[in-house]
Amino acid sequence: MTTELHKFLFEGLPVRGMLVRLTDAWQEVLRRRDPSEAFEEPVRQLLGEMAAAGVLMQANIQFNGAVVLQIFGDGPVKVAVAEVQPDLGFRTTAKVVGELPSTDSGHLPLDVMVNVGGEGRCAITLDPRSRMPGQQPYQGVVPLYDDHREPLLQLSEVLEHYMLQSEQLDTKLILAANDDIAAGLLIQRLPMEGAGNLGGQRSAEDEIGLNEAYNRISHLAATLTREELLTLDADTILRRLFWEEDVVRFEPLTGAEGPHFACTCSRERVGTMLRNLGREEVESILTEQEQIDVGCEFCGTHYRFDAVDAAELFTEESDHPPGSDRLQ
Repeated sequence: MTTELHKFLFEGLPVRGMLVRLTDAWQEVLRRRDPSEAFEEPVRQLLGEMAAAGVLMQANIQFNGAVVLQIFGDGPVKVAVAEVQPDLGFRTTAKVVGELPSTDSGHLPLDVMVNVGGEGRCAITLDPRSRMPGQQPYQGVVPLYDDHREPLLQLSEVLEHYMLQSEQLDTKLILAANDDIAAGLLIQRLPMEGAGNLGGQRSAEDEIGLNEAYNRISHLAATLTREELLTLDADTILRRLFWEEDVVRFEPLTGAEGPHFACTCSRERVGTMLRNLGREEVESILTEQEQIDVGCEFCGTHYRFDAVDAAELFTEESDHPPGSDRLQ
């Protein structure tokens, strides 16, 4: 199976859609993680859903920078992150500090994993590739509960709520993931005017929940089961759901042009991080451990620095003034 992204419109209707299937790219993410540090199945499913959702969001807005989706709270899963670059390169990771309850399905709701005490949040950050002086990333944050303070149990519900609150756009999102595939279907009402994207101006609110065409198509999308999303190919899914609709499909994005695993870590970035720690701290670590081993939490790559490497870092310090670059 090949990782692929499908975009489509409904002829004559203010509704668009996308379907993503992360197969070999998602398997690569899991393969790179050290078996001794492998996430439990519910966390893997959450990260897969976040990867699929992040790709859909990046492809939807076509932002020239990173789209970063974060879920964080006071549960065993302190934070889960998916980052997607403009070329649809993506990476994911999580920080787990407690034990997860046992589950036969391999799936756990957000109120068990992240939002145990009701303090969980979802943050979506748009980090421009080339920032202007003083420019800060755009970030929107919403709680993991709805307008009636009822907890939202699934990532799809959280993101639908986010789009409604932040962008006034009706959105239906179906997500699912296992160890073989991470997939997602997005249906969205097109804004009546304006850019209508995460970084643009808000669209008019008068159509929220009232557009008959969107309501009909979103109801059809909602009939898609998790098992169908994970097992059926894109052509079968779209034909089964929308066989009565006039769907205009575009050429799917695959290979180098489609979603793919990519990590932005590098030895240079790790070196910058070590320089920012300071010579004294680095030498202290080397005294204790003989070498410094920094592993990327996203891709599992390890960068090792011995005393000679460290000395070279600080010899070159004048050419690399301290900054805020971090390994992430």
